[in-house]
Amino acid sequence: MNGLEALQSVQFVTVDGKRVAVVDGDDWEALIEWLENIEDAQSAREAYRTLKDAGGDRTRAGWLRWEEIEGDLD
Repeated sequence: MNGLEALQSVQFVTVDGKRVAVVDGDDWEALIEWLENIEDAQSAREAYRTLKDAGGDRTRAGWLRWEEIEGDLD
């Protein structure tokens, strides 16, 4: 199930006079994954745009070399 399908699967109930959205747990997780994928795609597009604006020069685009930062991940 994709995010749009998860959104369409929402059911509404009224609790104490308040309208509440109810979604299946698996559908909720699919929705979160869908949103994360959208965010990742936006980040990739922005990185590509920055690199293109820097004429393809990764240093000028502000990209770091893997060898310089790989130790920071430990």
